[in-house]
This record gives sequence, C-alpha cells and structure tokens, in this order.
Amino acid sequence: MRAPMRTFAINHITAPELDVAGFFALARSLGLRHVEIRNDIEGQALLNGTSPETVRSAAQAAGAEIISINALQRFNEWTPERAAEAKALAEYAQRCGAHALVLVPVNDGSGRANGERQGNLRNALRELAPILSAHGLMGFVEPLGFEICSLRSKKEAVEAINALHLSDRFKVVHDTFHHFLAGEPEFFPTQTGLVHISGVTDPTVGVSAMLDAHRVLVDDADRLGNITQLATLYASEYSGPISFEPFSASVQQDPDLRSKLAASIDFINRHLTAE
Repeated sequence: MRAPMRTFAINHITAPELDVAGFFALARSLGLRHVEIRNDIEGQALLNGTSPETVRSAAQAAGAEIISINALQRFNEWTPERAAEAKALAEYAQRCGAHALVLVPVNDGSGRANGERQGNLRNALRELAPILSAHGLMGFVEPLGFEICSLRSKKEAVEAINALHLSDRFKVVHDTFHHFLAGEPEFFPTQTGLVHISGVTDPTVGVSAMLDAHRVLVDDADRLGNITQLATLYASEYSGPISFEPFSASVQQDPDLRSKLAASIDFINRHLTAE
C-alpha cells in the first residue's frame, strides 16, 4: 500500500520570538508551506497591531499558507463579548488569508457539569456557524485533555457537530498531547481537520502533572505515543496537516531550532514508514 502523503506544518508558538515574516521564513527553510499563526504572543502579530494585509503579504512573499489562527479562547462560554471577539477574529482571519479558527474551550474548572457542558457547546456552535460561514472559514474545535477542562472529549465534540448538521463548518483538532491526557480511545479521522503534535520526554513528571511547559519536539524519548497516534490516523484516511505545537521554553529558545525541527520531521517520517 502506498504511504500516505504527510503534510507537516508549524505553529508560531514553536518560535514565538520571530516576527511573522521570520516565522514564515523558518517554515520555508524546512521545506514546509503550512503554518499556524496565533493571537496570544506578546509583541507579535496579532497582539502588536499588525494589519491582516501585512500578514497576508508576508505569507505570500514566503510562499506560506496560513492554516489557522489559534485561537478563539473560551469559545463554549458564549456571551455578547465572545460574539464580538469571534466576529473580529473571523474578519482578521479572512483578510490575512487564514482558512480556519481554532476554538479552545473553557479550561478553568467551570462549565464541566454533565448537561451543562453539552448545552454550552451546542449553543456556541450554533452561534459561531454563521460567523464562520460569512467569512469563508472552518472552525477547528480543540478538546483539551486537562482534568479541569469543560470539553475533554473529541467524541462529545463530534456528536454535537453531527447533531447540529454542521460538519461542513466544523472539524475537531486531534492534539496528541491532549489525546493522551484525556485517555480517549477513539479516533475521528474523517472529522479531524488538523493534528497538533508535541512530545513529553521528561521521565519524572506524572501524567496528571503534565502541562504545556512539558511539551517538546517528538523524538525517541516521547512518552505520548505520537507515532502510534499518527499511524492510526493515517491508516484511517486522515490526510490533513500535522502541525508542531511545542510550548516548552527549551524548544522555543533553542539556538539550533531549525535543525531540531528537521530531525523531528525525519524521525516521524522514518517511524511512520516503518509502522
């Protein structure tokens, strides 16, 4: 059987000290065309007032394609303020050339009760659908595996999307870190729009204590089973991008980041081929 095409991408959190032009250049130096930009990096676009047209021009100059803006936070706590935020972010995404918004749920311990969380999720999806549609965007719902999160389950997200007949507007994010933390056995390859990859290699941290700060590049010390997760997705017809999203300062501040990224890409490719 022919090996599936693997489309690697990088999230701006990988190199938050770089401006968007430098970040796009890093991607292209690795032979990668797909990127994710963020709205939570101090001093960088979008927070520093960079216009969406400037971001679009920088992407076009580098030959980069913006998968998504990451993220509309607390999306499943729908309020007038959230609606205004969603509209502004959707407009920015459309104008800068992004294809989707990543949607991150409430992650502070609230909104977790059975019934409450499902109702909040469905209400938010209903409200977001026309906003995304008006701007030609997809919504990528990203369940988080942390125990305090109001949406831990991809299955719950997929059920809500299907119940509302909104699968043409919403997909889920399969984040290998959060999939591992949530302990969710199911994969939803055809309903997955994006995969986030990172590894945890610290042998001393317990699973319940794993945080974003532990997330590094994927190598042979990975404890999250990234290769098995990716092999399962590809075997089940996933064909979208897999985007590096390491939050560890040890990665972000590595002076040899480009070489380390290249080595991780090579490691993943070799082991997926073996799988």
